[in-house]
Amino acid sequence: MDSLTHIVLGACVGEIIAEKRVGKKAWLFGALAQSLPDIDFFVSFFLSPSENLLAHRGFTHSIVFVFLSSFVLAFVSRKILKNTSMNIRQWAFFWGIQSFIHIFLDTCNNYGVGWLEPFHHARFSFNVLFVADPFFTIWVLIAAISFVIIRKQQMRRKWSLTALILSALYLSYAFVNKQKIERSVDYNLKAQGISSLRYFTTPTPLNSWLWYIVVKDKNGFYLSHRSVFDTSKLIDFYFIPRQDSLISTTLSGDKDLYRLIRFSQGFYTLEKWNDSLIFNDLRFGQMQGWRNPKAKFVFHYFLHAPADNMMVIQRGRFQNWNMGEVKALIRRIEGN
Repeated sequence: MDSLTHIVLGACVGEIIAEKRVGKKAWLFGALAQSLPDIDFFVSFFLSPSENLLAHRGFTHSIVFVFLSSFVLAFVSRKILKNTSMNIRQWAFFWGIQSFIHIFLDTCNNYGVGWLEPFHHARFSFNVLFVADPFFTIWVLIAAISFVIIRKQQMRRKWSLTALILSALYLSYAFVNKQKIERSVDYNLKAQGISSLRYFTTPTPLNSWLWYIVVKDKNGFYLSHRSVFDTSKLIDFYFIPRQDSLISTTLSGDKDLYRLIRFSQGFYTLEKWNDSLIFNDLRFGQMQGWRNPKAKFVFHYFLHAPADNMMVIQRGRFQNWNMGEVKALIRRIEGN
């Protein structure tokens, strides 16, 4: 999830767990603790773009890291914050539960999280929330803001609990929406005679009602968008080939390409933009693809110019967005 969500969610959890023992600083410690796994951001300054793709949400988002860091930070916290009534075991729980919530939430979107690092490089993702979803975040954000205004601990605790319950209900609702979409995909694959090796569905930006669909077969991918409010049973798929044939002999052993294929979990295509060879990771969707099925992909990597790939995840995510695009998204969510 985005950094703001982790900060305000951590503040709410910290308020509930530790306010009685730590005092008003509990929500500050919570915001810090919830942000801890994202320390891998600093590693990006020393890695190439393709290396950083696999390093991010890797070891610092693993179960091993959560376990080890919890006890180390518990010991440090107990030594430094001697005026609190938290013992080492309670501090370990505090740091551990915050980090675990962080790595669980990150698994809810489509980047992939290395829960089993360093023993296994598998990436886990539920593909149920967009990386920034205001309908999930708004409740804990309001509660976190209230901490500055409300003095009574009991009232702050009620605000925190209410916010966490509302966010959890929205997350559950997103899972329900995903199941509805996937039932529709299963029906259409059978009805349209599409042979699927595997597929995934993931929300489009800032909502959990319009979903992006990618179906993989042996030759390429079928793409589409589906709203939970669509009335037609038919999903109109658009096919694109993978085009592995574009990989030249000079690129066949390229480390960047190897990392990208591993990162994409097999959901990729290659294409030419003039003289540039482009690697597309399909999992991150298309730029306003709900309006144009042939739109460029958000994640596009220049294989012959690695230095041009800084911020590769972010650069196409909201490219060319304006009020007209927002209205088009809302209309498509409504089923139009």
